Amino acid sequence: MSDLLTQAIRTNRKDVFARYGQRPSYSVTERAIRYSLRTFAYFTVFVTVAIIIILLVDASEFFARVSILRFFTEREWLPFGEPKKLGVLPLISGTIMIAFGASLVAIPLGLGSAVFLTQYTSKRFQRIMGPILEILGGIPTVVYGFFALTTLTPLLRVVFPSIEVFNALSAAIVVGIAILPMVASLSADALQVVPKAISNAGYALGMSKFHVVTRIMVPAAFSGIVASFLLAFARAVGETMAVTIAAGSTPSLAWDYLKSVQTMTAFIVQISMGDTAAGSIEYYTIYAIGITLFLLTFAFNFAATAIIRRFRDVYQ
Repeated sequence: MSDLLTQAIRTNRKDVFARYGQRPSYSVTERAIRYSLRTFAYFTVFVTVAIIIILLVDASEFFARVSILRFFTEREWLPFGEPKKLGVLPLISGTIMIAFGASLVAIPLGLGSAVFLTQYTSKRFQRIMGPILEILGGIPTVVYGFFALTTLTPLLRVVFPSIEVFNALSAAIVVGIAILPMVASLSADALQVVPKAISNAGYALGMSKFHVVTRIMVPAAFSGIVASFLLAFARAVGETMAVTIAAGSTPSLAWDYLKSVQTMTAFIVQISMGDTAAGSIEYYTIYAIGITLFLLTFAFNFAATAIIRRFRDVYQ
């Protein structure tokens, strides 16, 4: 019987019990927990599907009035003017611009922090500094926005006198600080999964600490590290309040970090202030932008999952 249970744990439990003609018995408590967890899982799926349906239905109202080709190819975004210019490219450009700049801040600092905490410090120091690093992720992003507007931009003006009050550079920096804990935490988890025997083999061959980390540990944890990069990038794409306050509301295709830009999330905030009439073309732009943002973040999350499956190393 013990062999049967061991096999059920290692493989598919239902297949094993079906093969041997036996079924597992559950207590009342186990069944209650089992059905509760199943209900929570189904509810999560239901909420996700409901959001997608709402976005699709209301976005279809927008695309019934504006062609998809026009929406994704026009180079100007002026939904309140006459004639209306409804090309989403400036908003996509501003969103990618902020996310790219934030990644340049978060990826090297986050990976460096993960390597330092997991490879160069003691367990005690790691237990102390880990939660301190996580505090950055708990600060409300609206605070980051005001910090960028009132503190960071004046400091940047010393180096770049032509920088505008609302600019993409300060927004990218504070968003990078906000997503830094995600990169550091996920990268540290990926490095800790690598068996100690692998690094010890490098030391046995006479490799230095630096070479063990850069040539053995980081490549062995490559899938988890890259996945953390992509997930952090997707998080930066969906950032709202920090970029709304710090980057301004000027849709532009020019990749100038010293000037104001507008992201897709910032535009949704602008429309949601209550001044737009329900049922108008301006109102339905919320859902058109929302479904575009959903597809963009879904693509990055899907890419992260694919990379994990493609390059994952399973250690026994």
